[in-house]
Amino acid sequence: MFNVGDKIVYPMHGAGVIDSIEEKDILGEKQSYYILKMPGEVKVMIPTAKAETVGVRNIIDKSSADKVIGILEKDETEMDKNWNKRYRDNMDKMKSGDIYEVADVVRNLSFKQKEKGLSTGEKKMLNNAKQILVSELVLAEHASQDEVEQLIDNKINTSFMMFRSEEVQPESVVNKFIPFDGTGTND
Repeated sequence: MFNVGDKIVYPMHGAGVIDSIEEKDILGEKQSYYILKMPGEVKVMIPTAKAETVGVRNIIDKSSADKVIGILEKDETEMDKNWNKRYRDNMDKMKSGDIYEVADVVRNLSFKQKEKGLSTGEKKMLNNAKQILVSELVLAEHASQDEVEQLIDNKINTSFMMFRSEEVQPESVVNKFIPFDGTGTND
């Protein structure tokens, strides 16, 4: 049971604060609902009786937030080459409601985006996963959305450079635009 003022996570939607607990009559059925205030002034109603079965949980604490940030600093985990399977695997991670799994999705898809780009579906998934991650870290770290977004981007950029800098070397500008064909023009 959660109380008004509790900071909770609703899987696939993100973190928010319980604004109130209200009785609602929907389609002739009276139920008690958590009214969850989400970032961007969005409100979500969650039936109190089903909250735990849909995966609602308390937000992480500061030390867990540090571990989540640590995930962003690591190399990507192995992902399936088949985009359809990879999409399903990442969707399962997000549906789990586990913030560590969501951070893994954000890091892996961010790396993939930097390396060769993402499909429209995976771009949408990355944006959604990032929004979920940001919403929880904002509450856990008592920080602004901009600060958390910048922190996530910085950690991903740093780890990408650390783990991929040798692999993603840009072609030399000279080799690309002035090919050396072996014939001299110094006659």
